[in-house]
Amino acid sequence: MNTLQQLLLTPDATAEMIRSGATLAIAGDEDVLAALPDGNWIGGTIPYFMSQDGGVTTRDKLFVTPLSFHPDLKPTIRHYDAASLSQVCMEAPANGFSLIILPAFSEVHFEYAQHASMYEEMFMKPLVGWISGIHLDDMGKRSPKVRDGRSGALQENQAVVIHVPLPDNVSAQVSIVNLFTQGDGDLIEFDSSGFEASTCRVNGEVTSLAKYLTSIKHDTRLPLVADYSGAMINVSLKAVDAAKDNVQFYGPVFPHVAYRLAKPFTGSYEAAFGHAIEDLPEKAGFSCNCVLNYLYSELEGKRTGHVTGPMTFGEVAYVLLNQTVVHLTLETY
Repeated sequence: MNTLQQLLLTPDATAEMIRSGATLAIAGDEDVLAALPDGNWIGGTIPYFMSQDGGVTTRDKLFVTPLSFHPDLKPTIRHYDAASLSQVCMEAPANGFSLIILPAFSEVHFEYAQHASMYEEMFMKPLVGWISGIHLDDMGKRSPKVRDGRSGALQENQAVVIHVPLPDNVSAQVSIVNLFTQGDGDLIEFDSSGFEASTCRVNGEVTSLAKYLTSIKHDTRLPLVADYSGAMINVSLKAVDAAKDNVQFYGPVFPHVAYRLAKPFTGSYEAAFGHAIEDLPEKAGFSCNCVLNYLYSELEGKRTGHVTGPMTFGEVAYVLLNQTVVHLTLETY
């Protein structure tokens, strides 16, 4: 099956695709996303992209992922709140995949992070997507949003999904690139869940997390990592404020989970990231990358091989991820 190309486009070119009836996933800054015409698309806010020409930060263009792969198999669009989100896989096609966008730091983001692994039919049907965000200069001024393109309203607390059916001889394959594993340092646990924390337990002792990270001179590019039966799940550090005794995360932490700080890699972040994506398949039906990989690898103006897509506040490959690359390919057999 031919894979449709993901592209960074002008608003006019994007609007033309929408009016043609194409089914699309679209990423862009809030103002340009809100101005698009209604149609068969879903979208989320973010101004950071890996385009066909390299990494770029722009409030004026949109990253477009076409999702119409077969003329006789029509994708369907749904939106979910926190109460209905558990139905997402049950409504997915028997053969195909689903693409989900959730707004960062919202109730649906937290619900998904906490419970997605327990949703009925999860891991039986391919599910990928991303967490919408904002320009980092807009922190405290704007909130991440999504849009069901069939109506004009931007939403702060809804997830939007496109369910994409595929022919019987085509399957969707999901790949994940994660630079990180657990290091050999202290065991870190939390007594409550959330996107921020003041205290934690370090080797069982109640400790200020911010002061602990400051005292060990932790490189905040390295996330907390939990080992879920061999699957490494990162929780990226958003801000460490020792004066306010507060640490903020890009994904929530949870009680009864054993975290350790990520093992440092040798060499530069950019070199480690470039090496990690070398073996990804060339043609993608969808891909996305964490905004932290973009910033820490200094990817502005640089290309990441053949990997393109929005740079996000979190990634979805079945469950919620941080500081990863998610890549979906379509295989014909």
